[in-house]
Parts: sequence; structure tokens; C-alpha cells
Amino acid sequence: MNIENVRFDEKGLVPAIVQDAQSKEVLTLAYMNEESLKKSVETRETWFFSRSRQELWHKGATSGNTQKITDIRYDCDEDALVVLVEPAGPACHKGSYSCFSDSLLAGEGEAVEANDDRFEILNTLEEVIAKRDAERPEGSYTTYLFEEGVDKILKKVGEEASEVIIAAKNKDKEELTWESADLLFHLLVLLREQQLPLDDILARLKERHGN
Repeated sequence: MNIENVRFDEKGLVPAIVQDAQSKEVLTLAYMNEESLKKSVETRETWFFSRSRQELWHKGATSGNTQKITDIRYDCDEDALVVLVEPAGPACHKGSYSCFSDSLLAGEGEAVEANDDRFEILNTLEEVIAKRDAERPEGSYTTYLFEEGVDKILKKVGEEASEVIIAAKNKDKEELTWESADLLFHLLVLLREQQLPLDDILARLKERHGN
């Protein structure tokens, strides 16, 4: 699809939903005109059109919280975009990982429907780790890992893998459960640091299974 095929509205704009390419968390909703969309495609970083200021703006130009584009998708009507990005910091001007951090239902006596997916915790962890990476809150162990860098993260992955081996050799299920959880957590942190989505790992497993 060419940019010329995008159906801009009467004001020359198209809504662009920005989504973390790894965690799949929706980060923000902004608008693009033809010029900002072209700049986004050319630079592979997000450019938007400010409806209030009536001008283009480059996400992260002043804050440094840029968004590296990995893909831009369009809907069946060609009048809305999903922009998949690798964020270099919080998406929200308030310093939050995502602009969509508040809930209309929370605390209003309405329970959010539970997800029965047995692997939902992995999705949750991936989202939390992505949030820690973007916001870097003080006192967070995950923040500490990201700030120490890949060598520290690799060291922890190696340590936890060794602990898993020891627990298995000792046939200690409780210890094995604990250490396996630690290993999975640190592996997810490593994947985030390497900008490798868990989806890619799952896709490779599916591909191998098919073979």
C-alpha cells in the first residue's frame, strides 16, 4: 500500500495508534497528516500532527523518548493506522510508559473479566518489564537490571539457569519451581533489553513444531 492510498479525513488527518512492538501495550493515540506520515516512513521514527498547535512534531525531539518504528499497519477501510514501535522511554508526557494507564472500571464496583489463559502471566510480566524499562522507577529491581546493562542481566540468567539445574539434580520440586520462575523472569528482561519480542520466540517454537 502506498501513502497515497491512505484515506485522510476532511481535515487531512488519520488516527495513529502507537503500540509497543514487544509487549503489545497500546502507548498512545495521535494523528498524522500526509507529511508526518511520510516523515515517519522515511526516518523510521514517529512524527505526528498536533491538532492544538497545528504543526508537525517529532516524538522525543525534546524529551529524548523517541519511538523507533518497526512496522506501520492499516485497517480494512484504510483510514486508521497502527504504528508498532520500540520506545526509548515513556510515551506519555506525564512520564508514564503508556498514556492509557487509568481505568474507568477500577474502583467502581465492576470487576474486569478474568482471563483464563494459563500463560496470561507471561503477557503481564512482559508488559510490566516494558513499563519498568520505559519509566525506570527508583527502587525497582527491574530498573536496576536495565541500568546495570546486558552483562548484569546475562549474569543473572546464567546464575538462575545454574540454580534450575541444581534444583533438578536434587529432585526438589519446590526449589525447582522457584528457580524456574526466576529464570523465566530474567529471560524476559533479557529479551526486552535485546528488543526481541516474546512473540518471535513463540513463532519459532510453532515453526519447529510444524516441522
